Amino acid sequence: MALSNRELARSLLGSGRMMRLSELRAAGVRAPTLARMTADGETLRLGRGVYQASHADMGMQHDLAQVALRAPKAVICLVSALAFHGLTDQLSGKVWIAIGAKDWEPVEDFPPIKVVRFADRLLEQGVEIHEIEGVPVRVFGVAKTVADCFRFRSTVGSSVALEGLQEALRQRKASPAELMQAFEAGRIVSVARPYLEALTANG
Repeated sequence: MALSNRELARSLLGSGRMMRLSELRAAGVRAPTLARMTADGETLRLGRGVYQASHADMGMQHDLAQVALRAPKAVICLVSALAFHGLTDQLSGKVWIAIGAKDWEPVEDFPPIKVVRFADRLLEQGVEIHEIEGVPVRVFGVAKTVADCFRFRSTVGSSVALEGLQEALRQRKASPAELMQAFEAGRIVSVARPYLEALTANG
């Protein structure tokens, strides 16, 4: 038995995933159906053309997925990447994303974003892809994120960079060798190595 248009929309959004209107339309869901479901409180319109079931569990990483859906080429970086990897308790209130030097800068009303421009060679290094609420989210890995925080220490604060390094070592989410490799790739060895050596001096 064929699904009704509303049932089709429910099945697509039922797992809590976020979807663009264009994706829903391509799957056969009609815009008036979504409008009615939103008016009835069954779906949420998260932003321009982005929908999710109203019963979805919006965890800490919800904002990352929402930004990634709208800016799929951007990479979650710096403070937001530290938080994603469990390396800081700081909440900036914004999602930090990295884009290329000449890339178009996304304009978002919610959630708010902080855009940082990276050289192309650094934008492709250490990228991991994690699925959050059905959305592939590009996030810099642990060692790369710590190195970037030292590179952008004037932006995020030296204390944030040091906290990230300490937690990465304490939680064993990056080895000293992996961190040194990231420091070398980011050309910040002279800045970051003394901290690494001091933290690993006693084994």
